[in-house]
Amino acid sequence: MHLLALALYHRDGRPTPRVLPFKPGKLNIVTGWSKTGKTTLVDIVDHCLGRRRTPLPQGLITDTVGWFALLIQTGTSRVFVARRHPRTGSTGDAMLVFGDHRLDVPTADQLRVNSNSESIRSEISGRLGIEDHLIHSPDGSAYNVHLGHALPLCLQRQTEIADSGRLFHRQADHEVFTALKNGLPYFLGAAGPEQAARKQQLLTTTRRLAVLRRTFDQARRHASSSTTVRTALARLAHQAGLIAELPASLQPAELETLLHAALETPTHIPTPRAEPGLADRLSAERRTLTHDLGEVDDALRLLDLWAQQTADLTGQLHTQRSRLTPLGVLATRDDGHDTCPLCTQELPEADPAINALSQLARELEQELTDLDALAPAREQSRRTLTAEREQLVRRVRENAVAEQALRDNNRALRRAQDQREQQALVRGRILQALQQPAADDSVDLSALRREIARLEELRGDLQHHVDQDDIAAETEIRLGEVARNMTAWARELGLEHADTADDVRISPTTLNVVVRTSGRRIPLDQIGSADNWIGYHLVAHLALHLYFVEHQRPVPHFIMFDQPSQAFFPEEHVHDAATLEDADWQAVRAYYRLMHEVVTQAEGRLQVIATDHAHLASTPWFRDAVVANWRDGDALIPADWLAH
Repeated sequence: MHLLALALYHRDGRPTPRVLPFKPGKLNIVTGWSKTGKTTLVDIVDHCLGRRRTPLPQGLITDTVGWFALLIQTGTSRVFVARRHPRTGSTGDAMLVFGDHRLDVPTADQLRVNSNSESIRSEISGRLGIEDHLIHSPDGSAYNVHLGHALPLCLQRQTEIADSGRLFHRQADHEVFTALKNGLPYFLGAAGPEQAARKQQLLTTTRRLAVLRRTFDQARRHASSSTTVRTALARLAHQAGLIAELPASLQPAELETLLHAALETPTHIPTPRAEPGLADRLSAERRTLTHDLGEVDDALRLLDLWAQQTADLTGQLHTQRSRLTPLGVLATRDDGHDTCPLCTQELPEADPAINALSQLARELEQELTDLDALAPAREQSRRTLTAEREQLVRRVRENAVAEQALRDNNRALRRAQDQREQQALVRGRILQALQQPAADDSVDLSALRREIARLEELRGDLQHHVDQDDIAAETEIRLGEVARNMTAWARELGLEHADTADDVRISPTTLNVVVRTSGRRIPLDQIGSADNWIGYHLVAHLALHLYFVEHQRPVPHFIMFDQPSQAFFPEEHVHDAATLEDADWQAVRAYYRLMHEVVTQAEGRLQVIATDHAHLASTPWFRDAVVANWRDGDALIPADWLAH
């Protein structure tokens, strides 16, 4: 989903709208002076795509605009959406039109109310491929994900891109924060309808199994005659362990005795012990062990690099020493006289060059001695790390064995519970049969029994798969893939802590950037300066959206950045950044170069729209990306609109 154009319609009904075109799959830049309407573009897009309450600015827009509209490309088709200005009509009134590549922005007289904001989100959600994925909120409510939950991933207002405490659009709203936190695993592909479908199938199977068991009970109670019923109950009691031995031929009197005995037989079913919270502890231990193993492997690689560098240096020192070997006969005496290294004659005066060469030889010998002295410590460190790694590998294996044992134990628990339930069921049936015999041969008991067994097996398999679904772990894995680009780009921009970071990633719990370095986790709100906050916002959103397009996730494949260069201007309310000489234009260029490179890497699948005071007119790719330059009287609201 890319934006092809944004359109404004005058409230007086004049036919020609104000159209701002965009290039799909490209970097689009709207540059210009302050107070020309650039910042409003994010709110207009948010409003057109179905937001209920949009904080559109009052003033010129309120006085002149009657409708806001977007022309959208989704795959090979187009969608035109338009919504009235909240001051001129119901905020729910909307126009929605679908078409092919010929669909364009209509004239004002073609605007019609044929939809509403809810329909906009529903229709576009379907075209994006957002599936029916039910999310359960902590308050007990449930809702399906839709376009409104994806849009906060695509918009960055001026105040949000420089916010150290929040990463996403409208994240300060608790409801939006909760929806983002619950919906991010789905948009990353860590959770989806298949997990929800498994849970629903498990619930349906359990209910169906309960119904069949009741039906089976009724059929057994009404099977044939009293003797037939009691014979069947006796056999069932034997299968459930309530009757130890069952005679080959059963008489009514014997049946009566056996059934009464079955009612009095105590239950002896061994129940495996289940340690509460063990699964969570094992899962946490596995993650910790995997992390520790990675750190040990990194340390071993550093030792290998150190050893290689030491070997290279030792070789160089030996080469230097071998060159000085012919001078080994040099000797400096206390009286200041030296011996000639060629003829062994005593020199009348000390030769500084000979002294220098002798000193150099001694220094080389000392350096070689020092390097040799370091070798045992390095080898000891290697042995220690290797032993630690072997222990970690052993513990990882033990953890896997423990998890398998836990799964086996859980299955045993379910089997024991099923057996107890079966015995309780049989006792109830026997009691009813002894009190009120019945006669009904219309039900196929064997078919019922087979179906119950099939459903019990199906329920066990479904329960096993539901237990295996670990959405949190899958989310971390996918955010780890996003973190690789975040880390590389943060270093490329020279952001604080990036050069020493193990990685830079998005926290799925705080929904903010976290820098992990030297065993520490540094959240973005503990890193100073607005240029770092903006830089980390850029790398986070660009990396996240590159992941979305590469994995074809159902998220609009565009992102809007408002004023990404604001941290480099000397004034808070700069009129025209293009005229400033003391701004850090190298940093601004680096920000936009990163946007340009990521869009290029996405090969037409990602659209970036940036609004800014900055204008790098001398940079060809920046100049080509400019879709509007609002200076010298040009602005979002045309000048001729203000004359009426």
